[in-house]
Amino acid sequence: MGAWLGERVGAHVDVGAMLDAQRFVYDDLRPVRADDPYLPHTFVWFHRDLREEVEVPGELSIVHRDERIVVVDKPAFLSTIPRGRHVQQSVVVRLRDELGLPELSPLHRLDRVTSGLLLMATEKRWRGRYQVMFEHGTVRKTYRALAPWREDLELPLTVRNHLRKERGVLRAEVVPGAPVNAETLVEVESRGPGDLAVYRLTPRTGRTHQLRVHLHGLGIAIVDDPLYPQVRETSIDDFSRPLQLLASELAFVDPVDGCERSFASARSLPLLAEPGSEA
Repeated sequence: MGAWLGERVGAHVDVGAMLDAQRFVYDDLRPVRADDPYLPHTFVWFHRDLREEVEVPGELSIVHRDERIVVVDKPAFLSTIPRGRHVQQSVVVRLRDELGLPELSPLHRLDRVTSGLLLMATEKRWRGRYQVMFEHGTVRKTYRALAPWREDLELPLTVRNHLRKERGVLRAEVVPGAPVNAETLVEVESRGPGDLAVYRLTPRTGRTHQLRVHLHGLGIAIVDDPLYPQVRETSIDDFSRPLQLLASELAFVDPVDGCERSFASARSLPLLAEPGSEA
């Protein structure tokens, strides 16, 4: 078992030291020993050491809470779920503890660098009823983005193409000629400041990085986007340049009681760096 663990997770943890400290255990909590015979179809459990996480600045505010759902208005740089190097600094981990809701879970995706509204289910029993809304496209989501003004761009227009985002690859890409799987209505809401404009974005699908790729494709990449048009090298704990993309409105017919629900973010563009945002 020691040799197997070394092959499977040796690149990420000190297997020898963890075996000596009895930090690998079987389902029945017996410690795994290095010379135990290899057992196929066996679960081995361990907790890896996590780095000290820098607190993400900005307020994580509750817009609405009832028995079934919680709507939060999240700041940029706060992950929705624990992943990679962000565990404690995620919406799910923070709010499960703060609200006393151990089953709290998000019903849709919101990029770590995107600010705004996130809809969550309070318990597993409600999750399926609300997720169906997103699967059927009945949730009305409105975003606003700050991006360069283009005099020659005739708006409103609808961007339709095929987006592909591969696991482990930072950026999504457009696949020419493939069936359409991403659609966004782009409108101008206001001009300024300077050579910029605020755009109102209505996604009709929910592909990863969809809005960021669609505006980049129109030649109006969102201000302070760390990936489009080019990958910008920055520290993971540098919070000084928030992406100027805001999930500003969320509306739907509640699948449980049939009531109209509508929520709006208290944030507005341009999004400013929070105090203490530089690592």
